[in-house]
Parts: sequence; structure tokens; C-alpha cells
Amino acid sequence: MEYGRIERSIYVEAAPDVVYEVISSPEHLKEWWADEVVDLEPVPGSVGELVWGDRSSTDGHVARITVVDAQPPRLFSFRWVHLENDAAIPGSALLVTFELVPSGEGTTVRMTETGFREMGWEVAILEEQYNSHVDGWDLYLPRLVEYAGSLGTNR
Repeated sequence: MEYGRIERSIYVEAAPDVVYEVISSPEHLKEWWADEVVDLEPVPGSVGELVWGDRSSTDGHVARITVVDAQPPRLFSFRWVHLENDAAIPGSALLVTFELVPSGEGTTVRMTETGFREMGWEVAILEEQYNSHVDGWDLYLPRLVEYAGSLGTNR
């Protein structure tokens, strides 16, 4: 297995502008993805945090997110850095890109996450991290579809 890129294509029953808000706005991100979103603005260069669980707990997880590109309603990308004891772990930035394409009454979302091989991890860690992210996207992207779809039908 290559462990270099995760790609998913999903269909959402909502217009691209609705889907863009859902993938880029803190108030929407915490409805389908992170438990908490701190200081994130959907503009290039903006830095914020995504928090899963209780940040002060050993089970909590914090990732620093930096917006790379924001082109409403068609493209949103960011780098995320995993934090350890509130400090960035060197070499740990992965790039996530959401491309939104109008499709019938809804939107096709193409999500890619890259940068795994560039991390310099040993093979076992690379495989573990890659599989963890695959599992994460397999959990959260269906939630994105459901949440954005519910907004799209209410407009």
C-alpha cells in the first residue's frame, strides 16, 4: 500500500454555497466534525484549532489548522498540525482539500488528504496514522453529507 493520499468523493443534497459554509465555518464544523473549533476564520492564513474530546484529558485531541486556500463556493483547503503538550510536532502538517462541484440539485465533494509520506515516519507509524485518518474520514464524511443535506433541504 502507498499510504500517500486519501481520496473520497461524496454527493451532498445541498448547493455548493451551503456545503462550503459547512466545511469552512466553525459553527458548522462542530456539528459534523470537531467537538470544538477555536479562532478559525475561513480566509487564507487564518490559524485556529480543532478539538476532539476534552483538551485537558489524555483522551482529548487538539490539531492546529491553517487555512491555505478559500475560494467560496468551490474550494477550501487547510493544513493541520497535530499538537503535543500545546506545541506543534515538527513535520506534522498534512494538507486537506475540499473541491466542490455543482451536480444536479446538489454538490459533489472531492476530499483529498496528502502529506503522509513526507512526514518522515517509520513505516509502522505511517501505516497507523494513515489508517487512523482513513477511519476518521469514513466516520466524519457521512456526517457531513447528512448535516449539509439537512441544511440544503431547509433553505
